[in-house]
Amino acid sequence: MAYRSVIYFLNSQHLKFAGNTRSILLCGEYQIKNAHTLLSWKFVISFLLLVQGCASLQQQTAIKTVFTEPAADIQNIKSDAFNLIGRISIQNEHHRHSGRISWQHSEIDDEISLFSPFGQVVAKILRNRNDARLITSKQEVFYATDIEQLTEDILGWRLPLNGLQYWIQGHHSPVTASAKDINQEDRVIAIRQDNWHIRYNSFFPNQPEQIARPKILELNYQDLKIRMVVDNWEIID
Repeated sequence: MAYRSVIYFLNSQHLKFAGNTRSILLCGEYQIKNAHTLLSWKFVISFLLLVQGCASLQQQTAIKTVFTEPAADIQNIKSDAFNLIGRISIQNEHHRHSGRISWQHSEIDDEISLFSPFGQVVAKILRNRNDARLITSKQEVFYATDIEQLTEDILGWRLPLNGLQYWIQGHHSPVTASAKDINQEDRVIAIRQDNWHIRYNSFFPNQPEQIARPKILELNYQDLKIRMVVDNWEIID
């Protein structure tokens, strides 16, 4: 027997039933057919979500904290070279920004481009061993030796490039003292350094002979919150 399309109105809400269906779902005094099937599916979905949530919570649970001291030979410290493309959002009391980011990092210099959500260049940051430059969308050029102070003065928020070149790779900076939270997989899930708190929310899958690279990380400094999502990593040997 084929059922016709019916609309029942109940408490200002309506339930639609398509024609030729044999599953009837009614409220109140109406009998619910196939309810045990629906409940079974709900149970399975709820169980899978619970397992996934427990796994995520376990990954974000620190089992130990490791404290580090500055390296002895700071002058010869170098971070790995890389190129990355991703997204960034910045929020503090006075400024909000979200868009894309590209970053080319080598042993001697950095080039960072910040884009609006529509793809326009907001600013370009260039740094070498001697100084740093910030070029605005109006092609104004500003120079400084302190990159954090330069970005705060011009953009309204500070970019911790000295530490970020290490944090973005999942490491602490060897230049200053730090505290690192480690999970049961022996992976760094948080770093506290130079008054910044870095939290790692997601990693790329492990690659052969490579450590897992961070995919999503959040940086907090006073009222400033920076969230970065890396879409593509390229490690340069």
